[in-house]
Amino acid sequence: MKWPAITYHSATSLADVWAAFAAHGPSVTILAGGQTLLATLAYRLSEPGMLLDITRIPELRGITLQGQMLRIGALTRHVELGRDLLVRQHAPLLAQAVPLIAHPAIRNRGTIGGSLAYVDPAAELPACAVALDAVVVAASAAGERRIPASAFFTDLLQNALAPGEIIVAVEIPIQPSLAAIDEVARRSGDYAMAGLAAAMRVHDGRVLAPRLVYFGVGNGPVLAGAACRALEGRPLTAESIAAAQAALTTDLDPPQDLHGPPEMKRHLARVLTARVLNAWLRPTEMAA
Repeated sequence: MKWPAITYHSATSLADVWAAFAAHGPSVTILAGGQTLLATLAYRLSEPGMLLDITRIPELRGITLQGQMLRIGALTRHVELGRDLLVRQHAPLLAQAVPLIAHPAIRNRGTIGGSLAYVDPAAELPACAVALDAVVVAASAAGERRIPASAFFTDLLQNALAPGEIIVAVEIPIQPSLAAIDEVARRSGDYAMAGLAAAMRVHDGRVLAPRLVYFGVGNGPVLAGAACRALEGRPLTAESIAAAQAALTTDLDPPQDLHGPPEMKRHLARVLTARVLNAWLRPTEMAA
């Protein structure tokens, strides 16, 4: 199919973006990496009045360390996350996630801001943002506001951005932690049937602030509260891991999809929980 008729504008500053929103309102659709948007245009699933290209705005680029925060510009491409030294040092979970994202062509164009804004329930980066307790920095003509990642993903393909807002950056607190991501997919590059992004700290041999975030099993990233409570304050052992697995019955209510029924999704989540946490048994024993 062919695209619908669209007005196109290339913004070179945030002021250009606010002017476009003021003139065209809700008919504006943002173009960043375009890896999802271009497909929806081709199938007429999206019919914006104006396509606003933000890829030439310098304020949306760059990865910097600002005090105890790692700030990542919204236009940072997936491939840049995978090779940036600051990301590898201070948010290695993001670097670990990159090889799991689709295919090289997608990683070369897709952006972190686009991935977070689209809220694909099987996407890796939204789950990583919640696991890392990140903050999404949104901006509009009225100024900036910061939205915790745990509150940003509101429903299937929906987020907490207000009309006239865009994501300008993601901020990740720097703290010593264990972090890992794993997923089950039919083939390399396919959407995850189920996935887990996990982060925690260990002090005196006990787990602190665990964040187990599952993807591909709900309408967005799912922070498994009961499973996290099963680990909090306990040594990471086979028994505590089994308790976390059992708690997923309470945490997860996955819909049936093309990959399989809900119980299969819960089974995959339990498998991933054991796979990720068992890999940390040795580091935890060393920390103790």
